[in-house]
Order: sequence, then structure tokens, then C-alpha cells
Amino acid sequence: MVYHIPALLDESINGLNIRPEGIYVDVTFGGGGHSAEILKRLDTGKLIAFDQDEDVRMNVPDDKRLIFIEQNFRFLKNNLLFNGIKAIDGLIADLGVSFHQFDEPARGFTFRLDAPLDMRMNKSSSLTAASLIKTIDESFLSDIFYRYGELSNSRKVARHIISARDERPILTTGDLVSAVRNIAPRGQENKFYARIFQSLRIIVNHEIDFLKEMLLQALEMLNRGGRLVIITYHSLEDRVVKNFMRTGNFEGIEKKDFYGNPERPFRVLSKKGIVPGPEEIKKNNRARSARLRIAEKI
Repeated sequence: MVYHIPALLDESINGLNIRPEGIYVDVTFGGGGHSAEILKRLDTGKLIAFDQDEDVRMNVPDDKRLIFIEQNFRFLKNNLLFNGIKAIDGLIADLGVSFHQFDEPARGFTFRLDAPLDMRMNKSSSLTAASLIKTIDESFLSDIFYRYGELSNSRKVARHIISARDERPILTTGDLVSAVRNIAPRGQENKFYARIFQSLRIIVNHEIDFLKEMLLQALEMLNRGGRLVIITYHSLEDRVVKNFMRTGNFEGIEKKDFYGNPERPFRVLSKKGIVPGPEEIKKNNRARSARLRIAEKI
């Protein structure tokens, strides 16, 4: 089984503008596709790779230039400093769920396979999607679907899930799909289910909050001229990355100095983002929603 096929591989690696003696970070190691390409371009340089999923250990190569850290990327700065690294020349993040996580039934990431309703990227975490649904109230659940799934009928969705929960526990992906099947828009069922699962996954893994923490630390650790390369897969995380690269904050509010000149931390190198071409999508359909953004620290 293929662990993962990285999206926009050539474009993202080129975006890092790798120097053979530089120090680079891959905060989403996964199947090691991006890391392998970075290592090919390094001589005396170093690569620090992060991943909180214990399943990726099998993919870590034996390479003296590589330091692998089995932690969430929110701990970026502390781990770099612990390893004697005070600044970096580039950082890459591929924010997609790996093929392995989607295709391994026990992980519970997809509605296409009936499995325990888990969704944890870090299997040592105590919060699963099932435990979240077991304890959450209807109002909070509705807010999750509205904010992270952008569902206009979020209240109705939450109401159906709570009603189903009152009859019997929702423990599997199949239980969750059954709870909302009657209100799925005809012809758009898969998109509807995907948004529900995406919403719960984001909350279970604190994806947006941890992304923001990592980006702030990346800005602090990058050398001037260092590159920030991020691949996103849905509009929520893409908006966070786009605003941060453009303004240095997550609201997209442009700050100005005393003379009225914009204060920007980065020079954005991909104004609208880079998306896969038809050939890549044909070879890897899961790359169709990927969007690459590249920025250089000023």
C-alpha cells in the first residue's frame, strides 16, 4: 500500500529554493515524499522533520542529515532550540490527511469505510470523534459544522445527530452517516458527509489552532530570505495561510508604519496560489483540492 503521494511535489520543493548547506523543516513528514526530495538537494545542510503519527516511523530514512521529531508541529520552536537550531532557511507543510490515514479503516477518517469513529492523527490523544459526539451539546455541535464545514443547515445536522445519539451511542463512521442520511442533499451526499467529517476532524485534532501556532513560530525562526511553503486542502486553512503570508496576522488586517507604508513580514511569491494541473489530478485525484502558497521572509 502506498503511504502517501505528495501533491504539487516539484512546485513545493522548488518553492523552498533549497541551498545545499541550508537548514530546512518538514513539519508534516507523513510518507516522507517531500523530505526525500529535500535531502536530495542537501550537502552539509540539515532537515528537521515532524510528525505526531506513530505510524510514520516506518518511513523515516537512516540519514545523518535528518532529525526526526515525533511531535505535533505546534512544538516547532522548542524542538528546534533543543537541537541547537536558532534559525531556519525554509519550512514546508502539507496539511492534507495522508492516504494511509484515510485508507486505514481503524483510523475512522472517512465515511466510505465503516469503522470506529476515531479521527485522531495522534493516537495517544484521549479525544476521539466518538467521545466528542458523546459529550457535546447541540448548540456547540451546530457551531462546529457551521464554522468548520461551512454547512448552511448546521443546526438541522446537529439536531439529527443528537436525536440519533439519544436513541443509541454513535460509535462508528456508519452510525454517524446513518444519523444524517435522511437530510443529505440528493446528488451531493458525498460532499455533505465530507464536510461533516472534516468539521469533526478539525476539532479532534485542533487543526486550525495548531496551524496558527506553527505559523507564528515559523515566522520567528525563519532567516531573512527564508521560504514558507504551505499546501492546504480546504478554504478554512487556506484563508489562515493566505492572510498570514500577506499581513502577518490571521485576520488579514494590513498594518502600516508611521509613514503609512504597509508592514509586511513576507514577500508573497504565489499571489493566487498554485493548484495541480490536469495531468497530476489524473494520476492522483486526491490532489484536486490542493493549493500551494509560497512566501519569502523580508
